[in-house]
Amino acid sequence: MTEKNIFRGLTFLVAVGLIISLASCTERSRARTDLDTADSGTIRISVDESFRPLIDSEIRVYEALHPKTKIIAEYKPEGECLEDLKKDSTRMIVVTRALTKEEEKYFKEKTSSYPVISRIAYDAIAVIVKKGSPDSIMYRADLKSIIDGESSSNKKIIFDGAKGSSVFRYIQDSLLRDKRIDTSRVFAVQGSEEVLKRVEEDDKLIGMVGVSWIGNPEDTTQQSFLKRVSIVSLDCTCPEEAFVKPYQANIALGRYPFVRGLYFILKEGYSGLGSAFGNFLESERGQLIINRAYLVPGKMNLSIRKAEY
Repeated sequence: MTEKNIFRGLTFLVAVGLIISLASCTERSRARTDLDTADSGTIRISVDESFRPLIDSEIRVYEALHPKTKIIAEYKPEGECLEDLKKDSTRMIVVTRALTKEEEKYFKEKTSSYPVISRIAYDAIAVIVKKGSPDSIMYRADLKSIIDGESSSNKKIIFDGAKGSSVFRYIQDSLLRDKRIDTSRVFAVQGSEEVLKRVEEDDKLIGMVGVSWIGNPEDTTQQSFLKRVSIVSLDCTCPEEAFVKPYQANIALGRYPFVRGLYFILKEGYSGLGSAFGNFLESERGQLIINRAYLVPGKMNLSIRKAEY
């Protein structure tokens, strides 16, 4: 083969390679136009049911700022949210814990994009009773003895969500540890609103709900709940003998005992609407919404001042 023919052959191969490369880039470019962005598109996210009031507020503000976007939140027990992330049926979840070591291993081995995890707030579990109930002040030990069946009280504990509930997990991890739950004294219903309704109707029930359902004095819906149920004061984690409610300052200072984090976990292989909404939750505006909901922002300093009387 002559040098001239070799040169022609090489030129032909290079040309073919360039055509294939350009076609591939064009296809990727076309695909990118179909993806959601910070300013357009629709996504679904899975959210722990405890945080419906807060996340509804965050979504309303984000969509008002970006009118061509739609964030559809599906509220469910925490365990189901984590399953959604594993099954790729959602790219973002909002839950009360980070990933376990086993879950980290799963995502590293089974998926191409490792999730981004960010703690955006601190929340608390509020204990509630029927309005006028004498049980408006309680020791944690009293709650524990009801849950594990050692108490002679006829009270029962009610919480939201049966399988995979974040409240149920908190009860197990923080109150019971190695002890078993007395299933005749503890039961679940579908959602926090149902917990509030049942407690309002039955003075033998003690409810446990996320404080974002009942802790905002500026929310008219939450204030209507507080006309029918009372928030229980629990024994403080502080050295002095005191009983405290899950107010924002008590959560921030660690005085209230049932405090937990609030995280978003995002699995998105590009900078799309999920990433943008996560950035919004971390931003000053998103954190101010958390502050206005009377939770404690996880990314912004909270000023606590002593009241002068």
